[in-house]
Amino acid sequence: MRRSTPAAAAAAVLAGLVTAAGPVAVADAAPAAKCTPKVQVLGSIGDESYTRDAQRSQGVFDLGPDGLAVGVSGYKPAYWTGTTVHQVPLTDPNQRGQVLAVNAHGLMVGVLRSSDTTSLFTYQAGAPAITLLPDSDGSDLEADVNDAGYVVSRSGSWAGTVWKDGRKVRELPVPADAGPGTRISMVTGVNNRGDVLGVVTQDHEIPETGEHLEGSYPVLWPGDGTAPRALERSTNDSYVQDLDESGRVVGYDWAGPWHEYQTWVWEPSLAGLGTSPGGLSTHPYATFEAISPTTNVSVGTAKHHPEQLTLPDQALLRAGSGPVKALPRLAAGGASMADAVSDGDRVGGAAVDAKGRLKPVIWTCATKQAYNPGS
Repeated sequence: MRRSTPAAAAAAVLAGLVTAAGPVAVADAAPAAKCTPKVQVLGSIGDESYTRDAQRSQGVFDLGPDGLAVGVSGYKPAYWTGTTVHQVPLTDPNQRGQVLAVNAHGLMVGVLRSSDTTSLFTYQAGAPAITLLPDSDGSDLEADVNDAGYVVSRSGSWAGTVWKDGRKVRELPVPADAGPGTRISMVTGVNNRGDVLGVVTQDHEIPETGEHLEGSYPVLWPGDGTAPRALERSTNDSYVQDLDESGRVVGYDWAGPWHEYQTWVWEPSLAGLGTSPGGLSTHPYATFEAISPTTNVSVGTAKHHPEQLTLPDQALLRAGSGPVKALPRLAAGGASMADAVSDGDRVGGAAVDAKGRLKPVIWTCATKQAYNPGS
């Protein structure tokens, strides 16, 4: 999900996977008609520098209930209530990190980085301390949590892993027909049905011939406990970033090198090859990073090749089956990027202001602000 969801109560745990049980809080589902379209700048702490293609100093990575947002501020894990920023309490003030996701009950999952290690943690807003997750990694900056409190990510032992209440409760298998040398390289999302999304990678040399087998492809572990299924891939590498409550998957197809990405969508049946709805006419490349829980709004970032920076990166949005549109910049000529979207028509991300500072931002009434940059 990588963002809060307003889904109704779901089923109990099935086959050890992760579905929500009991009443589910409504999160960020206020009617869009009641909001005012704007690029809302949130409070920030510490460093506000911006370097393209580097880890961000500031930004919103997920949206929760009642105006809650989570992400990074001054390279530290942070969350916001309204526009007020709060630091996640850390025992080591030298550690850096970020909050990656939050569920409808305000349970956050994030990553901490020290000089030589990374690890995942959970945190509930207002609690005195974080909870470190055993055998976790987080170096790929990918993790998610659903409304039942199940956290998914890749572990330090390169296994797809599920945690609950601070404990490791399950490892996810690679597909039965996966070749030798295949392991789980990323786990990127989980919804309230318990569907888990990720990527597996093969890297194996056949001793007898010296042939090198390699490649990555996306996989879904269904919440009903059936066997994991590989999503059909294109001739390029396909990366999955998020899924909604219907099972629709978004991400990007990568031709390489650098930023040769195109947006990619697999519809809920997940049968056949995914399709690309395109990007912005002003930028040759684009990604989808998140999709709303039930309203089918996807967001991401349009890019240029780093050696051909005609324009800065720009946040983008696609509503339903419509065209991909741009979201307004905070300042003319300032880069922007979108990483989270809610059913309440809020989009979270970051944008560079007129003074060159990176700011955490939320686009309110986002679909009403989106525009065709070629018009």
